[in-house]
Amino acid sequence: MAKARIMVVDDESIVRMDIREILLEQGYEVVAEASDGEAAIAQALAHRPDLIVMDVKMPKMNGLKAGRIIYQKASIPLLALTAYSHGELVDEAKTSGIMAYLVKPVTESDLIPSLEIALAQADRLKRMNAQIEDLKQSLANRKLVERAKGLLMEQHQLNERVAYEKMRSFCMDRRVTLEELARTIIQLEAFPE
Repeated sequence: MAKARIMVVDDESIVRMDIREILLEQGYEVVAEASDGEAAIAQALAHRPDLIVMDVKMPKMNGLKAGRIIYQKASIPLLALTAYSHGELVDEAKTSGIMAYLVKPVTESDLIPSLEIALAQADRLKRMNAQIEDLKQSLANRKLVERAKGLLMEQHQLNERVAYEKMRSFCMDRRVTLEELARTIIQLEAFPE
């Protein structure tokens, strides 16, 4: 299995180089680098890495703000790096969609486990969001079918079971989904013939 595609953002070139070397030695692909928050946004949107390892304190735009923008635009997770462990930075990081937080100096023994945990958390969050979207769509479809069924019940004086069976039978005969039929019934305000 291919290792993740990583982007490295730090205003200190020596730190970027060290992190890049650690990642490459561990088989990760470093797809982009940046030295400030503004460049990080542009590079992240251009390269779409699986994870961004980003310093918190940088010129032009700090890493937390840049990370928040990147996550809102592209849902790319972030592993935040900082030389500071102040409580307010940790609190701000919690509200920035950060998957992991690492205090400098960064060593391979710290970076790789944090990176793997951040990737796993991001994957879990992505799957959970996909399930939520599926559930929202299922609920919307169910509401649509119920509304159409209600129209049939009212117009044809049918009970719920008979209205549903009529819809189901129509769908099976014509190879359409219940949702497609429901949209048609609602649009026509009648059962299609």
